[in-house]
Amino acid sequence: MKAVLCKSYGPPENLTLEEIPDPQPAAGQVLIDIHAAGLNFPDTLQIAGKYQFQPPFPFIPGAEVAGTIAQVGEGVTEFQAGDRVMALPGIGGMAQRVVADATAVDPIPDAMDFETAAGFGLIYHTSYHALKQRADLQPGETLLVLGASGGVGLAAVEIGKAFGARVIAAASTDEKLAIAQQHGADELINYGDGALKDKVKNLTGGKGADVIYDPVGGDLFDQATRCVNWKGRILVVGFTSGTIPKYPTNLALLKGCQLVGVFWGDFRRREPELCRKNCAELFDLYEQGRLKPLISQVFPLEQYVEALNVFINRQAVGKIVLGIER
Repeated sequence: MKAVLCKSYGPPENLTLEEIPDPQPAAGQVLIDIHAAGLNFPDTLQIAGKYQFQPPFPFIPGAEVAGTIAQVGEGVTEFQAGDRVMALPGIGGMAQRVVADATAVDPIPDAMDFETAAGFGLIYHTSYHALKQRADLQPGETLLVLGASGGVGLAAVEIGKAFGARVIAAASTDEKLAIAQQHGADELINYGDGALKDKVKNLTGGKGADVIYDPVGGDLFDQATRCVNWKGRILVVGFTSGTIPKYPTNLALLKGCQLVGVFWGDFRRREPELCRKNCAELFDLYEQGRLKPLISQVFPLEQYVEALNVFINRQAVGKIVLGIER
C-alpha cells in the first residue's frame, strides 16, 4: 500500500510517500480500506516533534479515517468485511489502509459520505465533550468561540446553537466570520486588529461570556481571561497560535470562574460508555440537519505537503481531507 511516512521530525516537506506492506489486524482490531482521511492541526505538531504523544519512527501521521472494513481480527463480532465505518486510530491515517482497535470504530450513518465522515469524528467529539461535559453549557448562556472558522471552532458554533446558547463567533477576517455566520453564529467579532476583550464586553453589556471556547491560545487567551462572566468557564482546547499562555490566577479569584482543560482523547479512553452516548447524540443531530460539516478542501494523497501546509499557514477553514484511491 501507499503511505506517508515520518522518519524524522520536521516540516511536511520532510515526509515521504512510499510503498510498504499492508498492516494486519490483531485480535480486537479491524483492517480498513481508507477512502478519505481527515487532517488536523495536531498532525503538524506530531511530525515536528511538538505533540504530547510521539510514536516511534517511522510512523504514518493521520488520526482519523473513513472507509470500508477489509478484514476483522479475532474476537471482533460487531463489524464485518464491507461495513462502511469511520475510525480514530490515532496514527496511520495518511495511507491506503490502516489497522484500528474495534473500540475506536463507528458505523457511518447512511446519509454521510466518506469525506464528511473522515472529518467528523475528532472535531465534533471534541467540541461536544467540551461544551457538554466540561462546560455544562446551558440554554440562554453566551458562548464565545475563538478560531470560529476552523474545524473545532465551526463544530463548537453548531453545537452551541443546538444547546440553545447565544453564540459569538470570533475570527481573524471577515471572510472567516461569514462562514461562521452561515453555520449559525448570532454575533461576530473580527479580532484581526488584536482587539477582543472590549468587543466581547460591548456585546454582553459589560458582563462577558459565560463560556469561552479557545483552541487558539496566545494573546487571545490572555484577553479571554479578562472578558469572561462571573462564574464563567474558559475551555482550553488547543494552541494553534503556537504559543502556550500562562494563566493569571488572580483573575480566577476576581471572576469566580473556572479554567477547564479539554482532552477528548483521554476522555474516550477513561469514559468509553459516556463517549459512545455522545456519539449517538451527535449522529442524531447530524441526521436532523442541525450539524452541517464543512469540508473545504480535498487533496489527493500525493499532495500531502500542500494539505498539511494549509494548517501551518493558518489558512484552514472547516475540515481539510485527503481523498485516497487504491
